Amino acid sequence: MAKAPVLTPQAEDFPRWYQDLINKAELADNGPVRGTMVIRPYGYGLWERMQQEMDARIKDAGAQNAYFPLFIPQSYLTREAEHVEGFAPELAVVTHGGGKELDEPVVVRPTSETIINDYFSKWVQSYRDLPLLINQWANVVRWEMRPRVFLRTSEFLWQEGHTAHATYEDAREYAARIHRDVYGDFMTNVLGIDVVLGRKTAKERFAGAINTLTLEGMMGDGKALQLGTSHELGTNFAKAFNTQYLSKEGKQELVWQTSWGVSTRMVGGLIMSHGDDNGLRVPPRLAAVQVVVMAIKGDEAVAKVRELGDQLKAAGIRVQVDDRVDTPFGRRAVDWELKGVPVRIEIGPRDLEAGTAMLARRIPGGKEPVQITALAELLPKVLEEDQAQLLRESRERRESRTSDVATIGEAAEAAVAGGWARIPWADLGPEGEAKLAEQAVSVRCLVAEDGSVPLTDDAPGTLAIVARSY
Repeated sequence: MAKAPVLTPQAEDFPRWYQDLINKAELADNGPVRGTMVIRPYGYGLWERMQQEMDARIKDAGAQNAYFPLFIPQSYLTREAEHVEGFAPELAVVTHGGGKELDEPVVVRPTSETIINDYFSKWVQSYRDLPLLINQWANVVRWEMRPRVFLRTSEFLWQEGHTAHATYEDAREYAARIHRDVYGDFMTNVLGIDVVLGRKTAKERFAGAINTLTLEGMMGDGKALQLGTSHELGTNFAKAFNTQYLSKEGKQELVWQTSWGVSTRMVGGLIMSHGDDNGLRVPPRLAAVQVVVMAIKGDEAVAKVRELGDQLKAAGIRVQVDDRVDTPFGRRAVDWELKGVPVRIEIGPRDLEAGTAMLARRIPGGKEPVQITALAELLPKVLEEDQAQLLRESRERRESRTSDVATIGEAAEAAVAGGWARIPWADLGPEGEAKLAEQAVSVRCLVAEDGSVPLTDDAPGTLAIVARSY
């Protein structure tokens, strides 16, 4: 009788495979309140590495970290009509505190444009105060009707950047810089996901924005996942909160603003982009554990893996030593494979006699014996090869499953079949976008023919990327 697979095969039931992997790889659990999640240590380690990589890029772009309150007066949200309308269905509202009814209900932070703008209006007085570039790492709450761990939860973790500028051009360029140099660089070169950088349609824009830039990734089942957004807010919030500055010419002017964010949804995107039927595959540049050094059995093997672990750490490799010889080796190997650690180094009594170790590569698969003394020099090269392979696979999947089409019907057919479609926006337009929505298909973004981001929706040659999405 065949042994049952550890995970539901992707081809059989992709959503079930996703949930199986989250459970078996010990990434997260459902929280006690519907729509919440408990992120387990290994899953949180992935998020911490994402934070570290992102935070460095955000600071290189000139932003500084700050923190703003979780509770926002409900009246703040009503100041910007489009914003409150966009978020109203998702709000969690507190009406009682300390055993008493509050004088004014407070909203649990769904995003921080309103409260941050209240303080920007106090902090910005002169053109010398601009640009003001602020980022915060925080949690937010958006009441989710159809939760899915990491992808859509009522509470999630994220960073949200908020900036104020003297001119429209400066704000537009900064939003594009975050989109391209922070998010695009991180997702491509660290997550190994071949994202498409594009512009959202008016229907899909962030509530209160004049333009939204997005990064869309194709998941293993062909659906799209929005992995991050950067918004031009124009002067909408500046008007609502009276955020002005005294210009060099001595005139009171409204500031131009941006906001931008990525969240723990990226963990879900990582799983669905790179995972296979054996578990997760973590890109080496992201991995909190790049190499696990395993003792198969025996005291001498335990001593050797500890020694080797120290040597590899000294060489700059993120290493974990697994010397739990009282737990069956096969079980431990499967657990590490599920967790997607890029490389396993396996050492037992026979390996010690030969001066070798078994090198097991999670991303391309396969095992080979390697001289123990060669590992410190060999592993960095192996890890970079495997990083490149994940990005290559992501790009090949997107390109092979994207079709150029001429009609709304063809676009919908390609999306329903599990791929993406490209169609001229001039042929689709808002009316066609509405027709696609009837089939649970959406315009994920607009791109120029050369793959760049168009400055306007109606720029000549603009193409719409059409797909089903998470």
